[in-house]
This record gives sequence, C-alpha cells and structure tokens, in this order.
Amino acid sequence: MGNEIVINVRPYETRVALLENKNISEIYIERASDRGLIGNIYRGRVKKILPGMQVAFVDIGFERSGFLHHRDVTVRDKDFMPGFNETTGPDQGEDADTLFGGDIESTMRPKTPAPIENLLTNGQEIMVQVIKEPIGGKGMRLGSYITLPGRYLVFMPMIDQIGVSRRILDTDERERLRSIVAELRNPDKGYIIRTAAETVSREELKKDIDYLNRAWEGILAKNERSRAPTVIYSDLDIILRSLRDLSQRELGRVTIDSPEDYERCVEFINNFIAEPRPGIELYSSMEPIFDSFGLEMEIERALGRRVWLKSGGFIAIDQTEALTAVDVNTGKFIGKRSQEETILKTNLEAVKEIVYQLKLRNIGGLIILDFIDMEKEQSKEMVYNSLEQALTTDRSRTRILRVSEFGLVEMTRKRTRENLSRVLNHPCPYCEGKGVVKSPETVCYEIFREIERCAFRNPIGKKILLEVSHRIANAIYENENEFLEKLESERNYKISIKSISRLQGDQFEVTVLDAG
Repeated sequence: MGNEIVINVRPYETRVALLENKNISEIYIERASDRGLIGNIYRGRVKKILPGMQVAFVDIGFERSGFLHHRDVTVRDKDFMPGFNETTGPDQGEDADTLFGGDIESTMRPKTPAPIENLLTNGQEIMVQVIKEPIGGKGMRLGSYITLPGRYLVFMPMIDQIGVSRRILDTDERERLRSIVAELRNPDKGYIIRTAAETVSREELKKDIDYLNRAWEGILAKNERSRAPTVIYSDLDIILRSLRDLSQRELGRVTIDSPEDYERCVEFINNFIAEPRPGIELYSSMEPIFDSFGLEMEIERALGRRVWLKSGGFIAIDQTEALTAVDVNTGKFIGKRSQEETILKTNLEAVKEIVYQLKLRNIGGLIILDFIDMEKEQSKEMVYNSLEQALTTDRSRTRILRVSEFGLVEMTRKRTRENLSRVLNHPCPYCEGKGVVKSPETVCYEIFREIERCAFRNPIGKKILLEVSHRIANAIYENENEFLEKLESERNYKISIKSISRLQGDQFEVTVLDAG
C-alpha cells in the first residue's frame, strides 16, 4: 500500500499529515495568523550591510528584516541588480527539488563568492526569495537566486546548468531527460529535473518549460512596476504544496475534510500530478479526521519529553538553542539473558524511535544521541549500522559519526523549517522556558530575605503584607510558620499573608504598610 496524505482544514489552521504504513511520518501546520513564506518572491530594499559577517539585511515588508548571505547573492540580472556583471552561484542543495526537502543531485554553491560589500549597496532594491522560515531567534533567510518549481522541473532562471534528481537511477533515462531539457530550454537558463519526470514524454516536459517561462516573465514584469518592499510572487498554499512535493513518494491516497479544498485538490492532481495519480477522498464523517486516523495522539506524544519503547525502555528528548540531546534508558526493561544483550536490544529499538521522532518533530541542527554504554565493539557497530540504515528514509540531509567510547553519536540534520515543538508550544511564562521552577522551600526563604530588606529600609513601619500564590501560602503555613513568627519578633513587624490566585509559582509581592 502506498503512502497517504491526510488534510485537516479549519478557518484558523490547516494541518497536513504524511502517513507511511499507516503511521504518521511528517506533520505540517499552517495557521491563518502565520502563513508559510518559503518560496515567496519579494522586491526588497537593502537596509544594512555587515561586511564582518558577510550578510545584508533586506526589508521585504515584515517587522523583522530577512538576512541575505553573500553566497546567496546573484549579480547576473542587471534589471534588478544594476551596476554589476559578476556571477557567483546559487545555494540549491537538497531543498531545490521540493520545498519540503528534496533530492537534488548535487549542491551548486559558489566556490569563491565575492564580498557582499562589492555586490550590494544600502538602499538598493533587489528581488529575493525566501529560502528558510524564521527559526528560533533567527530571521528568515533570503536568496536572490530564484527557483520556480513546476510539475516535472525546477526552473532556475539565473543558472546555466541542468541537474537531475539523484532518485532517478537509470543512467540512460537520466541522459534522455537531460538531452531533452538541453534542447528545449532557453539559453543561459537552468533546470533541475525532478523525480516525477522519469519516463515523461518530450511534449510534457515542453509544457512544463513553457509554463515556467510564462511564470518567470510575469514575475519580471511585476518586479519592474513595483516598489520595495512588496510581494511579487506567492508560492502555493500548504495544501497544494503538499500535493506537489509529497506526491513523489509512492502516494496512494489523499483524504481531506474540506469540500471546497477537495475540488481544488482534484483539479490540481489532474493537471499537475503525473501517473499513477493518487486517489482522493472527501472525508464526511462528524468525527474529526485526525481522531479517525489516530493522529491526535501521535502529535501529543511528539510534544512530550519522554517517549516509551515497546520493550519498556524509553528515550528522553531535550531541545536547547545549541543542540538536541536524546538519552536512551532501559527503563522497565530488565532483559532475559545478559546485561549486554539487554542494552543492545534497547539501543537498537531506540534507533528506530529516534529517527521516527526526528522526522515527526522536524528536529534539525546538531543532535547528540546518548546510547546506553556498550562494552563490545560489535554491539556498537550494529547500532551505528542500524542508525545509518534508518536514516536512509529521511529526506532531510543527515550526517552521523560513529559511536564514541562514551556511547555517544554526534549527528547533524538539515534544518529547513521550525520544529513541531516551537510551532505548537511557547516558553512557560512562569519558569521562563527553563523547564523547572523553584521549590516552595526556596521561594519561602527568598520571601523571608525580602522581608528583612523591607524592614531594614522602613524601620518605622509596623505591618508587612505578603501576597503569594496558593502553593506558597500553604508551604508557609504548614512548614515555615515557626520561622515567620521568629522574623516578626526580631523585626517588630506584623506580617499578614494573603493568597492571590493571579500569582503563580515563585511570584510574590511584599508591601510595607504604615501604622494606620
């Protein structure tokens, strides 16, 4: 059975889930208040150039400017990059084939890009495309090498190159496609041949090229008559984008719960998806579609820190600004024969769950996997090989190092969009994102020290009003009342405690009242 796409559409939010073997593999969420920007093209204005970092900040109409690295600057098109005739090169990498993470043959970065201060000037208006969404504290990443994805091709109007998807394995087919595109393309224009183009006829490829050429001409025309900052081209919404980009993955069925978007999907599949086309079904049951497919529970599970394994072991996932740490534990699993066998079985089971969680949560950047220590080199090799094999199904580019003597595996995973936790969660306002709060005992003693300060600064006062949360009030009455009475006697103050519902955790207020 092929993969499935399940689409849940609501006025406030659209969710797209990719199912592999009936299990959710990837989840994409787009909210009405935060529409996706990747692939959009803007006419922007250079606000600031930082030679020391080789980046420029470009205003494209948002509160936060996007950043443009000198490796992502083209100076080929004089229509919107006047005064230069030098060409550097694009950063296409593995993302160009699909905007959800692609399968391009090779990276096309320039080897010796020119310094950014030689390419741009403050106040200059340029055409840029969003490469990456804002992630964490970073602004959106921009590039002036434009790419337009079509049905079978990705058009690169500023690159004189032809690439072929590395998922097309047949050598003769690769050469056939390359020669057709080379014959049909306009001079100095580049294309990446997508996986969906395999076995496609010359006529179909020509239609795609003609469509992309018309789209590009329209973009250039709008760019000419526009003033920065303004949007020139918007990519497909998340529903059609998911069909375009995920349909190459042996897609068998699409299920959607919106009648209006169902009609759009039918038209898009018939016009843009190659044979064999997936079936599409309009979900009409009153039960929420994600509940019916058992997806809500998996999404909730993906937000937890601890994930249990079938054997009784578990993995703990901790995400920080710098890296993600994954710790493997035997938990309730005690094994049957030897300790080494128990540890190896837990580690091997954890490998599959780790890869699944990395994809589902869309965790990127530096990742440290802390496997349970193994004594035998053979066991370490088995875990490494299992991890390497499991990552072959991950469309994001990954790199792993071998198991260290401490049982650690260092790996990187290409980060293309915000991870699931950041999309659905926000830092706790009480612990300020630390993940822990002060114990009631600690807060009580902080309060006592603050009372002493207040009494020192106001020696003529007679009363102190202490406003605390219910939890801290109970802690004072039950465990710390003796120290409070002693403090009253030493400082000659009457201390009143008031429980306030609006105060939470370690919040408290100390107020000195006059004698009246």
